[in-house]
Amino acid sequence: MSEALKDLAAHLELKRRDEVISTEIAFGELNVSVTLAGLVDFVEFLRSDGNCRFSTLVDITAVDYPERPARFDVVYHFLSMYQNARVRVRVAVREEDFVPSIIDVHPSANWFEREIYDMFGIIFSGHPDLRRILTDYGFRGYPLRKDFPTTGYTEVRYDEALKRVVYEPVKLTQEYRQFDFMSPWEGANYILPGDEKKA
Repeated sequence: MSEALKDLAAHLELKRRDEVISTEIAFGELNVSVTLAGLVDFVEFLRSDGNCRFSTLVDITAVDYPERPARFDVVYHFLSMYQNARVRVRVAVREEDFVPSIIDVHPSANWFEREIYDMFGIIFSGHPDLRRILTDYGFRGYPLRKDFPTTGYTEVRYDEALKRVVYEPVKLTQEYRQFDFMSPWEGANYILPGDEKKA
């Protein structure tokens, strides 16, 4: 299988050299990084080329890297049942960039792109109905960004007296918004049961 993936990677680099930035094989799948401007043409090529035939869009997601200038990676997963292979396509995106929608190539991208917009705030140009899909209409922020607080900003509850749903700012008795990544055992000034035998 890895020989077939190596051949496919070489084919993509040869035929789409203006769009392909890099390729690598990891965990039995081909990863291809492409340019933002060439994304739609590359996805169309993956679907229509006789050596590829990646006709099934499995998923689209994103990853947040707040320390990078190109903060997000938008990641596409494709399947070719004809080649019995999968390919992962990544495109790096700055916070202010618009990602071209691939709905014209894969109509199933519709809700995937809406979910990424809702969770990360990435805008897909050319999308026919780009609006939130998982959060409420007045929701503030993008929950899957790394700088979004784990508690959110708003609490939603049903008020029995008013007989309706009410929105209130989150009020915490203990501050959970800042997470320092330290485990409860780090810096502990005591010996856990069983550790006393190590002396």
